[in-house]
Amino acid sequence: MVATENATLPITADSSQGKITNGRTKRRWEEELSNRHADLLLLLCCLVSGLVDSTIYNAYGTFVSMQTGNTIFVGLGGSTSYTTQKPYGWAKSLTSIGCFVLGALFFSNFCRYFGPLRRSTLIHSFLIQSLMIIFTAAIIAGGLVDGTLPRASQDIDWKQEIPIALLSFQSAGQMVGSRILSISEIPTLVVTSVLCDFASDPALAAPLTGNIKRNRRALGFFGILTGAVAGGWISREAGEIHSVLWMAAGIKVFITASWVFWPKAETAAV
Repeated sequence: MVATENATLPITADSSQGKITNGRTKRRWEEELSNRHADLLLLLCCLVSGLVDSTIYNAYGTFVSMQTGNTIFVGLGGSTSYTTQKPYGWAKSLTSIGCFVLGALFFSNFCRYFGPLRRSTLIHSFLIQSLMIIFTAAIIAGGLVDGTLPRASQDIDWKQEIPIALLSFQSAGQMVGSRILSISEIPTLVVTSVLCDFASDPALAAPLTGNIKRNRRALGFFGILTGAVAGGWISREAGEIHSVLWMAAGIKVFITASWVFWPKAETAAV
């Protein structure tokens, strides 16, 4: 009788090492991240909000982050239709509000479904935001939508709805991010509630290191203010708005990359 050879291939060191590597990669992407020092990234989001909002308002007369102002613009739409050079300007504000709500709905459900604090979830959430700003900057730089300053007074250019919709949608993502990171004192978009909470803080006069929430609120406010000043001056000197949008996109890409290397949350010992 002739002995038959075993047809089963042996498990090589390379294949086993590949499985180990894949397993480590998967576990890393599924790690829940720590929110320690995540306020630094949210402060960068405040800077982005100031840059984008001031620039878009200069160009198109509406906000894409702070929806309180847009609500007033919509409310004034009917009563000012005969006294303004842009009788349909309220439509841009309405677009911004609607797309912001859709963005909040999308990003909140996206984070809940995939796990809000997972590394992969935060990376993809901020990557989507980054790509939307990049696409907006590209279509304006390419001339599909006029982004020159100063703009002549005229009725609404309906192509302006494209960047307004995209930027409003993505801005909701960073506010959802502040919620899932449990750092509500830096909502990244809202100033009114931040100032109220800052002024009414019973520990307002505490030492510099004695009230981190107060410090976050103050820095968040100045982040938005600094971005607004910078966005206004840069767009004015450049005579166009896509330069500021590229800058905002670069900051969002940096935030996205930061989540790749961010430390995972520490698990409590049993």
